Amino acid sequence: MMNSGAAIVEAAAKVVAQGKIIASHVLEAAVGDIEFARGRFTVAGTDRGIAIMELADKLRAGARLPADAPQSLSVSHVSEGVPSAFPNGCHVAEVEIDPQTGHIDVVKYTSVNDFGTVINPMLVEGQIHGGVVQGIGQVMLERTVYDADGQFLTGSFMDYCLPRASDAPDFVTAHHPVPAKTNPLGVKGCGEAGCAGALTSVSNAIVDALSDYGIRHIDMPATPERVWQAIRAAPAAK
Repeated sequence: MMNSGAAIVEAAAKVVAQGKIIASHVLEAAVGDIEFARGRFTVAGTDRGIAIMELADKLRAGARLPADAPQSLSVSHVSEGVPSAFPNGCHVAEVEIDPQTGHIDVVKYTSVNDFGTVINPMLVEGQIHGGVVQGIGQVMLERTVYDADGQFLTGSFMDYCLPRASDAPDFVTAHHPVPAKTNPLGVKGCGEAGCAGALTSVSNAIVDALSDYGIRHIDMPATPERVWQAIRAAPAAK
């Protein structure tokens, strides 16, 4: 959206500028008097105007224009791209751990994010949900295993554990959009925010829950076996 969206906005501005020249001839007014709003070219201070699609129809029908005027609304534009804009936010995970088995439940997940201007709220929500589940999978479930000869042992989904619906918590998401100033739409990326937030918040929540045992670190994935062993080996458990 940052790059393609910016290109569309820039190209649309060229279409409008070109359309003002064409509309000035159709409406018999000076180019400087032509305004564009809500898909319509109008002569400033009057009710005379023409919709952009109606103008396109006239051009297709062969409207006669001066030779030096644009003959269509088509434009060609190459965008130079825009600087990167980075999202930010706060992600909070709540976990419960059974010390007898090492099993972890992520019982609630809350995030507040700044993605700049949100173009499609449903798509952004889906990106957050999917990214959070991906992060939970990496923190708690997904483990690659090799044998002593370097042979990959977890090469199929029979061996490699991906998160399922039962591993997904209740999601609470909120937005605090601050439009970026580096692109015309004010958008920022959102694709990886869920995963980046989940990796740190879920990992820290697990360590916080285990801190009573004196545990300050646990490697990913925090499988029940690994958590159980860490509890048994912890000084506070002895």
